[in-house]
Amino acid sequence: MNTSSDQLARRQRFDRLVAVYYPDMYRYGAWLSRDRSIAEDVVQEALLRAWKSLDALRDDAAAKHWLLTIVRRENARYFERKRLDMVDVDDLSPAQEALIAETEDEQLNEVREAIYRLEDDYREPLVLQVLMGYSTTEIAELMGLKQGAVLTRLHRARHKLKEVVEDDAAVAAGK
Repeated sequence: MNTSSDQLARRQRFDRLVAVYYPDMYRYGAWLSRDRSIAEDVVQEALLRAWKSLDALRDDAAAKHWLLTIVRRENARYFERKRLDMVDVDDLSPAQEALIAETEDEQLNEVREAIYRLEDDYREPLVLQVLMGYSTTEIAELMGLKQGAVLTRLHRARHKLKEVVEDDAAVAAGK
């Protein structure tokens, strides 16, 4: 039976972990889902699952890996059960139209789009390494792969990304 002091300690542990890793969870969720609002939903569901299974986390040093694994699984669950709504651009509200008209960093958008066009098998390890700072060993553990497979995927991801960017540049130059 849990006492109120046990519950308080559990809550403090959870709050501490979330305070440290929430930005990584959200950033990872946004890259996986390609949509910030979906990422928010995915991360909220991941936090709920993490809270329910907090006692399964034996070592707080493994919390980042554990939480990102939960985010990855929740993202997959989200897209298994969710049919995304289509929006007619002619029916946008003034606020939505303003968001579309907003000017953005063109080069950053080009790189983002190029990364989004990569197949999941290549995009995910690349994002984990470049954006999240994971080592190839950590990526292998997170994705359930051997380290050699991760290295191969990273090499191919960079090669494919370079091809996409070069092709886009050639199209833009009118070749």
